[in-house]
Amino acid sequence: MATVNHPAFIKRRKTKKINLGGVPIGGDSPIVVQSMTNTDTRDVKSSVAQIRALEKAGCEVIRIAIPDHEAVSAISAIKKRIRIPLVADIHFDYRLAMGAMKNGVDGIRINPGNIAREKIREIVKIAQEREIVIRIGVNSGSLQKDLLLKYGGATSDALVESALQNIELFETLGFDLIKLSLKSSDVSSMIEAYRAISAKTDYPLHLGVTEAGSLIGSAIKSSIGIGNLLYDGIGDTIRVSVTGDPVLEIPVAYGILRALNIRKVGPEIVSCPTCGRCEIDLLRLTEKIEKALVGKKDYLKVALMGCVVNGPGEAADADIGIAGGKGQGIIFKKGKAFKKVKEKDFVKVLLEEINLMLDERKEI
Repeated sequence: MATVNHPAFIKRRKTKKINLGGVPIGGDSPIVVQSMTNTDTRDVKSSVAQIRALEKAGCEVIRIAIPDHEAVSAISAIKKRIRIPLVADIHFDYRLAMGAMKNGVDGIRINPGNIAREKIREIVKIAQEREIVIRIGVNSGSLQKDLLLKYGGATSDALVESALQNIELFETLGFDLIKLSLKSSDVSSMIEAYRAISAKTDYPLHLGVTEAGSLIGSAIKSSIGIGNLLYDGIGDTIRVSVTGDPVLEIPVAYGILRALNIRKVGPEIVSCPTCGRCEIDLLRLTEKIEKALVGKKDYLKVALMGCVVNGPGEAADADIGIAGGKGQGIIFKKGKAFKKVKEKDFVKVLLEEINLMLDERKEI
């Protein structure tokens, strides 16, 4: 699952390597996919259930909201029942950060815009003692008031200055287990901020477009924002923020990584948009195959093509694929025509062959 396959034209920016609960971040480590629960953290059962669903989908680091001391008390119970590193998201009350660290989180995320500097010093002291990673999470929606006045709003320059001010504070205190994020709901500002900060520091960067909207809107904004930066070699962890079920974020995140040949995780489905030449129900076929392959971690390129124009070429270029004709199609495996199948058997035969290929790989 940790395959790294950077194409030659992407030269990844070298960053400081840190360890977050056993997951390496930065340096030459694989780019990590993160998410955040939207359950009530105080409800341990539902929070654990969602985290396990995220784990199954491929999430590698999970963040939980800590709104009060009751949520702090739930941390140890959640931590015992999950497998991935746990990060506490803290706003306003520095005591929640202190309690979260004492209850066993692997990292915390604080927003410098809503915690007093003298209180940040106390947070850093405990994090230093326990070797806990801190993400300095600068956000366009909660910047320091003086910076908003100075720059006339939450500009990319304001985001960068906020990050640099807090890096200076942390370094003055002798703390360097730092991860940075400079998030904005404006894609252009987000890209500009990350490009600027990457030229000024070598701390690992967590990429994301904040408040990106529902699935389609988020996929578009995240692909442009995160994708542009990754193409520039910038970024060590990513999160695709979706309004709704966070499990939906994971396939989009891995889709971005696959599209840039950065990490080959999970099946890649190539399917044509269909046209007047299509004589099979390609939409139904694609939906059924996609649904059946949810949660698969091994990479496999699957081509689902609806006609004889580009179909045979695309199917032959994939690990496995099908080129459809009227009521039937030809399955290709590893570039060669394998067998002719009736349309009613497409899903059954394709899944049988896909599972067989995945099983064969495990045996090697």
